[in-house]
Amino acid sequence: MAAWLRAIELSLGETDVEKLRLIGQSRTEPASRVERARILLGYWKDPSFFAVAQALGLHHQTVQRCVERAVAEGPIRALDDRPRPGREPTITVEAKAWLTSLACRKAKDLGYPHELWTTRLLARHAREHGPAEGHECLANLAQGTVCKILDEEAVKPHKVRYYLERRDPDFAEKMAEVLCVYRKVKLIKKAAAAAKQKPSDAVAVISYDEKPGIQAIATTAPDLPPEPGVHATFARDHEYKRHGTVTLLAGIDLLTGKLHALVKDRHRSREFIEFLKLLDVAYPALTAIHLILDNHSAHISRETRAWLAAQPTGRFEFTFTPDMAPG
Repeated sequence: MAAWLRAIELSLGETDVEKLRLIGQSRTEPASRVERARILLGYWKDPSFFAVAQALGLHHQTVQRCVERAVAEGPIRALDDRPRPGREPTITVEAKAWLTSLACRKAKDLGYPHELWTTRLLARHAREHGPAEGHECLANLAQGTVCKILDEEAVKPHKVRYYLERRDPDFAEKMAEVLCVYRKVKLIKKAAAAAKQKPSDAVAVISYDEKPGIQAIATTAPDLPPEPGVHATFARDHEYKRHGTVTLLAGIDLLTGKLHALVKDRHRSREFIEFLKLLDVAYPALTAIHLILDNHSAHISRETRAWLAAQPTGRFEFTFTPDMAPG
């Protein structure tokens, strides 16, 4: 006959009860933690191993072990698995450090045609050169193991994340000036929306940039329209004719959303001045035209400055973004 199991006193504070309820109802927590949280909550309400086991579809010994551990180590700590000894790791800490250091270099610096590592290439290099560096445990290194080691160190040598280097000594001041212009745009639009009117034409704020090197491509045969039962889409001949490259000069009015654009063969001072003339015609004579633009030489050339000097005072105003090009 089985021995009678004496109930164990399990005391839970309000904080513990609330945490256990959240975990017990969670859809994202591991199943083992959810199950143990429900065991402890069930036993706290009804201190009976058999009753809790029957309610949750478990063996009463499972409930007993969970409760005993909660009493000994605390209810929250009892939700996690105990660390298991397992076998000794075959890859040493020193070998992992060497592999991580290797991953932080570029593959091309070691004579490979690849610029960056792939995990397959990194594993092969480690197998070939690791033992000579004193890491015999890397002789049979698998690609999957490389992924695990790099994940532990949060290193992803096969990916590139772009950053912006601050080379302009006046970066902070110029950045603040640009942000102030955008803040001004926001306030003007907010005031116009509150008055249920369009923004005033007293000022126009244009965000300007250019895209050089756009390929001008033409078709060599007319497109064929869709034809029921034959082909469902337009058909275009796969051959095309090149007409060199062009440059797009464009600016968007941040207050109205209107787009101003020119397509030219080149982007020099004369083309930029032509774009300014386009803006001059597009807005009333009393409108102050404020441009946000980069530090391209055409924007600050002698020819551009001479043209601007001939315009009415306050007609054009430039705000330059911080220079990111090497000095």
